[in-house]
Amino acid sequence: MSTTARTALDLADDGEPLAELRRIREAQRALARAEAEQVRRARAREHSWQAIAAALEISKQAAHKRYGRR
Repeated sequence: MSTTARTALDLADDGEPLAELRRIREAQRALARAEAEQVRRARAREHSWQAIAAALEISKQAAHKRYGRR
């Protein structure tokens, strides 16, 4: 488990559960936006879908389906 995930779980034990769930969901959305931006930057620099998929640890098809033609 990553340090960030562990930290989020540790913090969730101290706060009100619904507020913590909202905070975690907001963080997930921010990470998704950051990931999409980096994929756009990688494509602009002519990195292949295969290279992007490897960095994301998903298949080339999954990367293209998620981020292609946006």
